[in-house]
Amino acid sequence: MSLDIQTSVYEASEFVQSLVERSRKAQAQIENYTQEQVDELITTMVWAVARPEVAEKIAQFTVDETQLGNYDGKYLKIFRKTRAALYDIIDDKSVGVLEEDKERNIVKIAKPVGVIGALVPCTNPEATPVIKAISAVKGRNSIILAPHPRSKQTNKMIVDLMREAIKACGAPEDLVIGIDNPQLETTNELMKQCDRILATGGSAMVNAAYSSGTPALGVGVGNAVITVDDTANLDEAAEKIRISKTLDLAASCSSDNSVLVFESVYEDFLAKLQAEGGYLCDKEEKQKLQSVIWEDGHISSRIVAQPASTLAGMAGIDLPEGKTFFIVPETGAGREFPFSGEKMSVVMAFYKVRNLEEAIELTNKIQAYQGQGHSCGIYSYSDDNIMTFAMATKTSRVMVNQPQAPSNSGNLWNGMRQTFSLGCGSWGGNSTNNNITWQDLINVTWVSKPLPKTKELPPDEVLFAKAMDKLK
Repeated sequence: MSLDIQTSVYEASEFVQSLVERSRKAQAQIENYTQEQVDELITTMVWAVARPEVAEKIAQFTVDETQLGNYDGKYLKIFRKTRAALYDIIDDKSVGVLEEDKERNIVKIAKPVGVIGALVPCTNPEATPVIKAISAVKGRNSIILAPHPRSKQTNKMIVDLMREAIKACGAPEDLVIGIDNPQLETTNELMKQCDRILATGGSAMVNAAYSSGTPALGVGVGNAVITVDDTANLDEAAEKIRISKTLDLAASCSSDNSVLVFESVYEDFLAKLQAEGGYLCDKEEKQKLQSVIWEDGHISSRIVAQPASTLAGMAGIDLPEGKTFFIVPETGAGREFPFSGEKMSVVMAFYKVRNLEEAIELTNKIQAYQGQGHSCGIYSYSDDNIMTFAMATKTSRVMVNQPQAPSNSGNLWNGMRQTFSLGCGSWGGNSTNNNITWQDLINVTWVSKPLPKTKELPPDEVLFAKAMDKLK
């Protein structure tokens, strides 16, 4: 048994080494590409997968293979999200001089990292490889994509299309390589042998990336918490929360998981959310759902990104026609209140709070349990409430009056950078809390010239004036 495992690891090492060698050779050939050549490459790569007839095929194929999410959600991601991601970066300067700081006499020059090793989750396997690939190539890197086994054929289809596009531009196809038969051993070896890891996936895989010895960009656990205050447009909030909760059947880690509503508008908002397709569970139905969602304390893979009707069938709940998501009343946060955690399904916990202070306190409690550092949202038309909420929550992103799932990773209606990799900072155990893009996949050379005049330190009486008063 031990020998077989060692042999498997050895074979994986040799296999990945051959991929990395091919990838390095390809990357070297675009090391000196101009900005125009780079942008032509990424534009053609996106067009290869985002053409309407191709996007339709990919969307259906993804649903058929993974049995996760739905066609409309997959099509939206491959057709629209990839376009938006390209549009977001196409005018960025990523070759040569990035910045000249005349005050400090500093010039910053972009340099490639080399070979990017990227992990692709099965929940978003349609657009994630495209966005990661164009982000890598924008920085004149190559990339090797390691998909989840559940979506390996989808990954192969998309990688093959991008390789054809690269070839059509006269560049080496091996700028983008996919692992056709992903295994744990090959993924681990990729993380050891590449130059930088771009890890989007479960917490175990992200932790493995950080433990690999290779510089890694990881993401944290999602568990978006949304507050609806007494200044919110309730119709707008209900519609947008429904959009976010049901997009791709909650395959996204940014889907609304808990909604906190001011008590003064609680009943009105609940009625509007029900009118949007929400089904309010009673205590018995809540227990039935809980037993189906969590098996042995963990989320069952059977319920992830499934239609509400499927969950209802599993739980023995008679779901009325037209109901597309579940509203589960909840009061607490933590392990004793499992609905306060991430559910990866069309199920939301629903809370009543007295005021903003209570909403902030509960948001932080919920996310201390799961999802700290990822994302929050607030529906409000009070700038004071919005900024107080943003200042007091331990989160990287606060979406204001926007559907969380399609917004926090960037959309045409906001200024967030387009990505499917959301860093969660130290709160979420990550090295960054950026919306991860090509800017995180380059090295930067700082060129420093002497200042025209050397700076002079001020007298201690000026520099330490306040300190001197305290330490007499």
